[in-house]
Amino acid sequence: MKLTAALFLTAALCLINGSGAAVAADETQIFGTERSVVRITPLYHASAMVQVGRDIIYIDPAKPAKIEGRTAADLILITDIHGDHMDAADVAALSKAGTLVIAPAAVAKTITEARVLDNGKSTRWRDFKITAVPMYNISHNQPSGQPYHDKGRGNGYVLNYGNRNFYFAGDTEGVPEMRALKDIDVAFIPMNLPYTMTPAEAADAVKAFKPKLVIPYHHKGQDVEVFKKALEGSGIQVRLLNWYPE
Repeated sequence: MKLTAALFLTAALCLINGSGAAVAADETQIFGTERSVVRITPLYHASAMVQVGRDIIYIDPAKPAKIEGRTAADLILITDIHGDHMDAADVAALSKAGTLVIAPAAVAKTITEARVLDNGKSTRWRDFKITAVPMYNISHNQPSGQPYHDKGRGNGYVLNYGNRNFYFAGDTEGVPEMRALKDIDVAFIPMNLPYTMTPAEAADAVKAFKPKLVIPYHHKGQDVEVFKKALEGSGIQVRLLNWYPE
């Protein structure tokens, strides 16, 4: 796909790479689409900010991500009830009149203003189609045998915009629903034990659905170079970002 005119303007200040994306000095990833440029900024761990024009979307804003001074949200997507994904105080701090919060039902018990989106369902928001993808554990469980993430409790999200698909997997192993995804342009994939999966397991899952570009996140304490090496020769580009700034 050719870069949009807006992306060419951005290129003057950013480094363009072979994926049709630019990288700003603060590690904001800049993607051209058939509509407008999409900017995705890593904040911390599983927290990210997505900007399209004046629309601001936050994914899992939660401490210790630094949100002070950031633009208020038009949309907030929350994946799960754990504290590194759901932070009621941060949601409140980033909200303004008209802010929409989308979350699974388990989150809406705490973030009561959230609009519930169940696994497998889609909704539309402005020029986005948002699809909730199941996220859960298969084999990595608590000592009691209870999964760290029960099936049906949390959502990963696919954001479709301008004929591009951006997938934020949330806390999950390489479940069948992930492996069955199609036409993903950019995938944000977790890898940390014991809560999700190993870098090698994450690479195996990614090979199944073949996104054009994969960015590890939610990986504190894991060797993401193992993940990158496992995908060498697969045709899938891997980009490593700093999700844990000092």
